[in-house]
Amino acid sequence: MPDRVPGGTVLICARCHHFAAAPGTTLCHRCLGGSTEPVPPFGSTPGQWLRSPVGLGWATVVLLGVVVAADLFSVWADLLQYDAAGALADGETGAAAFRRADRADRMLGVAGGAQAGSLLACGIVYLSWFQRVRANAQVFDPLGQSKSPGWAIGGWFVPVVNLWYPRRITLDVWDASSPWGTTRSHTLVNAWWTLWLAALFADPLATSGDDAEGAAQVRDGALRLVLSDTLDIAAAVLAILVVVRLTRMQHEKATAGAAPTGF
Repeated sequence: MPDRVPGGTVLICARCHHFAAAPGTTLCHRCLGGSTEPVPPFGSTPGQWLRSPVGLGWATVVLLGVVVAADLFSVWADLLQYDAAGALADGETGAAAFRRADRADRMLGVAGGAQAGSLLACGIVYLSWFQRVRANAQVFDPLGQSKSPGWAIGGWFVPVVNLWYPRRITLDVWDASSPWGTTRSHTLVNAWWTLWLAALFADPLATSGDDAEGAAQVRDGALRLVLSDTLDIAAAVLAILVVVRLTRMQHEKATAGAAPTGF
């Protein structure tokens, strides 16, 4: 009995498990041999057909680049704060020193706003892309998905499980999107997730000194902010690579057609 796509009535081909079965049969048009063209992989019914992840993938990459730019700006503001607070901690006085400190505070405020805005915009588009590739993975390999489709979004927000569910889902999608009969290395995904967790835990440590009193404490807090922002940049760069690689894998697998005989 061929698999059903969750939430729909379209049957997946019992032989290739890739395209929709032709009406009244358990095989797709390509496996039936009645047409040289496969059933279009990028259909119009959400949740029942493969849908191109390319547009959302590129939008996600662009917004991740904006996140990197905001983090780089924040690193510069952190260093301004470090220099200004260091000068005060070393005993420098005068109007010039206090102007430098005020400028550093303003730049940190601007950087914080830029980071929050870019992260929000990127998060919305990234989750849309992630849901799209998860839905495609359900068509490529419905039995290989260990988490239900809803966790593609919910897994990022539920406390505790958000420490490993998104990685697990990404690996399932990664494997389902690999070329037929092969398994791509998980090194890139694991490296990205490691840096993501490091940045996640470093952020509260970096901001814990926001109410610090004294120039020396402010200077030390600026160093923690530099570390946190640097981890954010590294995680975002690897996220770009994951998005590009996974988007390309799904596009190439969809355009390659059904699985070779025997799969």
